[in-house]
Amino acid sequence: MDIDLGAVLVNAALQFWWAWVLAALVAIARFPKVKGWLGELWVRLILAVGLDGKSGRVVHDVMLQTADGTTQVDHVLVSRFGVFVIETKNMRGWIFGTERQAQWTQKIYRRSFRFQNPLRQNYRHERAVAEVLGVDPEQIHSVVVFVGGSTFKTPMPDNVVHGLGLVSYIRSFRNEAWSDDEVHAMFATLENCGLERSRQTRRAHVEGLRERHAAPAIPDCPKCGSAMVKRKAGRGSNMGQEFWGCTQYPGCRGTRAVQ
Repeated sequence: MDIDLGAVLVNAALQFWWAWVLAALVAIARFPKVKGWLGELWVRLILAVGLDGKSGRVVHDVMLQTADGTTQVDHVLVSRFGVFVIETKNMRGWIFGTERQAQWTQKIYRRSFRFQNPLRQNYRHERAVAEVLGVDPEQIHSVVVFVGGSTFKTPMPDNVVHGLGLVSYIRSFRNEAWSDDEVHAMFATLENCGLERSRQTRRAHVEGLRERHAAPAIPDCPKCGSAMVKRKAGRGSNMGQEFWGCTQYPGCRGTRAVQ
């Protein structure tokens, strides 16, 4: 009896259609935009389920205007115990970094990737939120939450958490900073000041990011890993010449030559 190989293959493909759909979803989830959206969605669920309704109100995916462009904040939780500016990172592999390093490292098997220190990234978000709300930046709490299959391989600050650790960190704040009326007023301010979520706004934001990232990179200190700043030599054979000096000077005297 002759076997129609084509029919057999078609029947097998139809029988295991779910495997093809799953493979397609996995492939789509690897796109950066989709990956970021899934990470933010997961944090939304953590905030919705892990915190009761009395813990505050959350504004998600808010775009704020600043003096030098726009900045997009993943989540802002306004509560009686403070304002929490939350940056989401959906990453896998091993994560290496310290609070002062300008760049962190993601390692997946034998491949390594550098990415901006998310605490520094969130610093811009903190200042934007503080400016919009008209409050002291010290009253803004920065939180970076990693989701996905990532593992920290270096000691992380208390405000860098993984998954459900976000809830524990927020609940660790016990001292009331504002009344319920003030919380509602700040929440309304954030919603009203947020730019319209349109394609044009997104395009302008992305272009602004490209311009900022095109600027010369600030190197890390070779001794302590802190950011560096350009200085001029005031004496010696190199007097008047520029060099990179550690921002922790005089505690750290690390230098680099200006290329």
